[in-house]
Amino acid sequence: MTAAIMVQGTGSDVGKSLIVAGLCRAFLKRGLVVRPFKPQNMSNNAAVTVDGGEIGRAQALQAIASKVDPTVHMNPVLLKPETNIGSQVIVQGKRVATMTARQYFKERQQFMPAILESFEYLRAEADIVFVEGAGSPAEVNLRERDLANMGFADAANLPVILVADIHRGGVIASVVGTKAVLEDDDANRVKAFLINNFHGDVSLFDEGVSIIEKHSGWTSAGVIPHFQDARMLPAEDSLSLSNIGGGQGSIKIAVLRLARIANFDDLDPLRLEKDVSVEFVEAGEAIPGGADLVIIPGSKSTISDLQHFREQGWDIDLQAHVRRGGKVLGLCGGYQMLGRMLHDPQGIEGPVQSVEGLGLLDVETILTERKELSYQSGRHVATSAPLQGYEMHLGETKGPGRDRPFSLIHDGELERAEGAISESGQIAGTYLHGIFTGDSFRYAFLEHEFQHHGVKVSYNSLIEDVLDRLALHLEENVDLELILDIAQRGR
Repeated sequence: MTAAIMVQGTGSDVGKSLIVAGLCRAFLKRGLVVRPFKPQNMSNNAAVTVDGGEIGRAQALQAIASKVDPTVHMNPVLLKPETNIGSQVIVQGKRVATMTARQYFKERQQFMPAILESFEYLRAEADIVFVEGAGSPAEVNLRERDLANMGFADAANLPVILVADIHRGGVIASVVGTKAVLEDDDANRVKAFLINNFHGDVSLFDEGVSIIEKHSGWTSAGVIPHFQDARMLPAEDSLSLSNIGGGQGSIKIAVLRLARIANFDDLDPLRLEKDVSVEFVEAGEAIPGGADLVIIPGSKSTISDLQHFREQGWDIDLQAHVRRGGKVLGLCGGYQMLGRMLHDPQGIEGPVQSVEGLGLLDVETILTERKELSYQSGRHVATSAPLQGYEMHLGETKGPGRDRPFSLIHDGELERAEGAISESGQIAGTYLHGIFTGDSFRYAFLEHEFQHHGVKVSYNSLIEDVLDRLALHLEENVDLELILDIAQRGR
């Protein structure tokens, strides 16, 4: 039987996604066929898969770590928040419903068969599967009908290792406290724990490890020192955005942090360019007067984010930016906002309505039920540079502005126009996500827009290098033989 083990955490953002990615690459280097899996994820930072669906960005990164194409089976249930109380429910890559949190918690068990089907699909093609939990099993109030942690571990009969982040403080209590609140059957599934993100000499925590082992009865699988280059990898949670901006480059790019920001990893390759400074503009802050380029990123709820946009006064700031000669790029939802009007005749994002856009591109968007999910390749019109990306959006955009397209997409033997550019050339919009990961396009874009001739970064090579070093980091600090033994023996 294929080995499998579940990585759960004492809380959210303790490093589960990163550790699973590192384990996937480490065991791949040992010659094993590896697959990542997350039964249920909540994220607006999604990726399109080769089989035409969408999954969480973390599982797409873990697929890269495993050197396989991402599939919908790696994250069979994805929740994409649309409001504070409701989310799209994506099952095996396709939207099946929009549910309130209360409705989802009541009815979620209906999705367990699809989750188990996807898990068995991956087990059939792998030597070992690393399963990532969500949140924490210590949230025992959510245990009934759980899909994300012990509910899935029980259904698939998996052993568990528990991850805790020492940098948050209280790590002994977080691990021992998790043991204290778990039911005996769930606690017995946990075979080992990992202490993550240690700063300094790890031997200083030897006594702490002994205390945890004594009070939990679980075995330590290692203490992992802080891995600084993790910041170079795509982040999944928008709460991490405050940690990933910055840079002191001469090209100043301001990215507006929308309330429902989505697919913000579009900007990762830009912020790693040495001559580029990327600054996320938070709600309540003005768009910096010295910005060369303002990027309006993707949105999970375009109309409500457009209202949020105006509430911050960003519409006024943006007009001033354009008058100063600054440039604007809208990505997906940001592209829709830049047009003259947005129409929602079916009430997809709320009440049936039509609202005025920012009026910087001569296009209009009609939101529709059909969701475009596809990989695309073509060329950037302004530079003729090849580009590749993916579309993930509701709605169709039309208007005279599309006579000046952002890109030309391969459509069989023909090319079709995609996106729009203003007559002045200052304003551009595109539905394509992920285009900046392509080195040729990114180099050409920066050179064309800003006469950028500095040192260039090979983004995909950099990600591969970071994953290799992460695997080595785990080899040096984690008892991988113990983890393999637990995974092979099962519960």
